[in-house]
Amino acid sequence: MKTMKVEYAIIGAGTSGLGAYSRISRQTDSLVMIQDGPYGTTCARVGCMPSKLLITAADHAHDLHTSDFFGVPASGQVEGRRVLERLRRERDHRFVARNLDYVDKIPAHHKLEGRARFVGPGRLRVGESVEVTAEKIILACGSRPAIDEVFAPVMSRVLTSDTIFELEDLPRSIAVIGMGVIALELGQALHRLGVDTTLYGRSGKINALTHPTMQRQALDVLADELEIHPSGQVLRTWEDGEGAWIEYEQANGQRVTQAFDRILVATGRVSNLDRLGLEHAGVDVTESGAVRFDPHTMRCGNLPLFIAGDATDDLPVWHEAYDEGRIAADNALHYPDPTPTARRPPLMVFFTDPQIAVIGQSFQQLQGREIVIGELPFASPRHVVWNKVQGHMQIYLDARSGVILGAELLGYQAEHLAHLLALAITHGMTAEQVLDMPIYHPSAEELLRDVLIDAQKKRRHHATGPAALASSA
Repeated sequence: MKTMKVEYAIIGAGTSGLGAYSRISRQTDSLVMIQDGPYGTTCARVGCMPSKLLITAADHAHDLHTSDFFGVPASGQVEGRRVLERLRRERDHRFVARNLDYVDKIPAHHKLEGRARFVGPGRLRVGESVEVTAEKIILACGSRPAIDEVFAPVMSRVLTSDTIFELEDLPRSIAVIGMGVIALELGQALHRLGVDTTLYGRSGKINALTHPTMQRQALDVLADELEIHPSGQVLRTWEDGEGAWIEYEQANGQRVTQAFDRILVATGRVSNLDRLGLEHAGVDVTESGAVRFDPHTMRCGNLPLFIAGDATDDLPVWHEAYDEGRIAADNALHYPDPTPTARRPPLMVFFTDPQIAVIGQSFQQLQGREIVIGELPFASPRHVVWNKVQGHMQIYLDARSGVILGAELLGYQAEHLAHLLALAITHGMTAEQVLDMPIYHPSAEELLRDVLIDAQKKRRHHATGPAALASSA
């Protein structure tokens, strides 16, 4: 068996692993990056980029059906094969290729391919032929789609976010299991591309939004367009000549049974940590198998072991994964002296229509804190011009200082307002300070101004009245 001894080992060559590699490789040549499976990040291959390519095609199809409102009648036909061919071409030749170009430039002796697993503290077996001993190890092993056993009888028709973009053509019908970002984005896109689409939820909630008003608004708006069973459970599945059947029990006890060409299981992803043999590494894990770590150093306990990216099952978004890779690398380089790093304010965007965004602290996270809530519908003059007035916006201010703490948004082009709010929260700005900046007319940003004005009015009223705590009531 071949043996290697290095100072640093990085398990995974995704976004966080590459972020860690870029840091450590500038300081030492004594490292190896171990990759299980093809190179190319989750974002580029099966996540952010291919999903947005599909959504953009769906938006163009939707525009054809809604253009008559503006006095511009239009017609067209979705050609599923061309949609998917274009998606894969752009993904492979542009986004994945860019990542592979970077990987190709990494020296060969820094790369090792195969599945890694611990055989002892600081000792890894890669495949069956290589053993690596490392002084410091970064766990950036990523995640995979979670598939419940109830779908075992119909696995030949099951798709996940890892496989759906490899379809040669669009199916005639599809069941989408889940109500998270992947389920909602892909479900709406497939519907707009002409696929008979039904969504099946479990909790009755869209998991990003936490204020009851925002939850209701989002579900109502999306249900106006999509066939959604928001709360219940899949009891059983089976397959016959008509397709894959789903028997689903709704929260009220009523059962719904329907057959589909395909089933997209989008109920989240599970960390690949369970494949590493962590019981041999001396790592402290929770009852669910998650690794305990410090989010400001990414260090696991007092060990020379660090974690980053989807493996944490904490903040599975691209910019956080990249940040975590670099934080983990910095602390591996400085081991045993930790260098805590301040984290960026949380920012999550669903590219549905209308978009969903949560910035900073959510309403739920502010429970028990003295806040005021500025809120308005998405009805700025610019949104009226677009004919995109569905949605609602809430901004949460500290009741005493007026500092912006967080926001929840549901509306057209919410992503841009979300970034402005993220900038304000990053710099600890008050509503008054943000209102000092110029806002052009007409623009979507006018809505941000108006919601902050609403919050300021409530804050002045609050100053003369009894204290108000955040409540879900």
